[in-house]
Amino acid sequence: MRFDVYGYTDKGGRSHNEDSSGYAEGTGSGIFVVADGLGGHSYGELASLCVKDTLLGSWTPECGKRREWLADAIEDANRGIMKIADEKHTVLKSTVAVLAVDGTRAVWGHSGDSRLYYFHEGAIAEYTEDHSVAYKKYKAGEISREDIAHDEDQSSLLRALGGETRYEPVIREYENELVPGDAFLLCSDGAWEYIRDEEMLTALSDTVSSAEWAKSMLYLIMSRVKGNNDNITLVTVRLM
Repeated sequence: MRFDVYGYTDKGGRSHNEDSSGYAEGTGSGIFVVADGLGGHSYGELASLCVKDTLLGSWTPECGKRREWLADAIEDANRGIMKIADEKHTVLKSTVAVLAVDGTRAVWGHSGDSRLYYFHEGAIAEYTEDHSVAYKKYKAGEISREDIAHDEDQSSLLRALGGETRYEPVIREYENELVPGDAFLLCSDGAWEYIRDEEMLTALSDTVSSAEWAKSMLYLIMSRVKGNNDNITLVTVRLM
């Protein structure tokens, strides 16, 4: 499997960018990460960088059992954030969405409200479920899926890395084989809250590269932000 990858991050309407993203590739394998830091005194960027650097630093094309490796790597990132928080005498948190592909197999994990979408045969085949109060309200039928982005509890997270409890990721080992033409989107809430699922699909079908796909979505996102919007980060991956 080969990858066509594009990454974008911007501070948006904030004074600092506390998102981090990155990826690494081997022969037929790769890892892709988006993290959104939360912390006082603009230290959130330290938390998200810790997540990104820990995951990328622990990954090799020969990681072996992907699910176990991913669980351990996220655990290491959680401990790393807590160590930085102790040194800075503050509270630090970070969301994470991470994808690892090994040939035709994929495993992904998330904690918080950074999202991963998996696109297959012209549809969204899988997506992560936010660990937030707003998403709980959606699951309970109180609001629609589109309402999550604008709900008053959208930023109230139920899980995030950086603590002894309430950080545990959900890890999904995809049981089917990936095929050329499949695609993934990883993004922070500053991106997904301004674009609908069907618009992601349209942008994907109307473009031929990850860069074009990302820029098509970013055009919509940028046309809708209000000026004081959150950091915007996304990573697009198309399988070839």
